Amino acid sequence: MSGLLVASLIILSLSILGCMFRLLIGPSISDRIAALDTIGVLLLAMIAIIGMILGTQAYFDIILLIGILTFIGTTAFARYIERGVVLETGDDKRDR
Repeated sequence: MSGLLVASLIILSLSILGCMFRLLIGPSISDRIAALDTIGVLLLAMIAIIGMILGTQAYFDIILLIGILTFIGTTAFARYIERGVVLETGDDKRDR
């Protein structure tokens, strides 16, 4: 079983390398954002596998933190693409 987990870690690390290529060379900003989100998910999987290899549940908090940060980052990038700004100031004069 441990050999299978190590093999899956190797496959996930190769997947991260492929996503890094797309992140650096990607033709559009949306491709780069998708690659960054995929890297976050792959890191979550790698940390979970490392936790299974070591037989501990101590990494679950790290998995939760990376998952939340990945979601917030992807949402912020998507908002930036859509509106050109991440945080709005609240000076919306159109409502008057």
